[in-house]
Amino acid sequence: MSQQGAALQTYNNELVKCIEDLCSKRDELNRQIVVEEEEKTKLQNDIRVLTEKLARVNESLARKMASRNEFDRTIAETETAYMKILESSQTLLNVLKREAGILAKPGELKASGPVTQPKDG
Repeated sequence: MSQQGAALQTYNNELVKCIEDLCSKRDELNRQIVVEEEEKTKLQNDIRVLTEKLARVNESLARKMASRNEFDRTIAETETAYMKILESSQTLLNVLKREAGILAKPGELKASGPVTQPKDG
């Protein structure tokens, strides 16, 4: 019976050692789980912060793009108006040159008032 008791004690010791090993492995695994859960929480917070920042940047970009489009429209309208002014200026210059040429011809004076004859006297 002593041999059976010794065998039983050996089995018991091995069983206890196996249980302790399993508990140790479980504790290590639990520690890893805690570390990864903390990392997960940090990453989720980072994602939230970055998502909020991305939304702010997108809103800012939309406002700035709308302003740029308004600048483009104003510049195009101003350039068109300026070209019309240049064309009108050129037309006016041509008219003035033509009129100046007519006025500069001798004997062809245009009078704006009544023509007076010199008195012989």
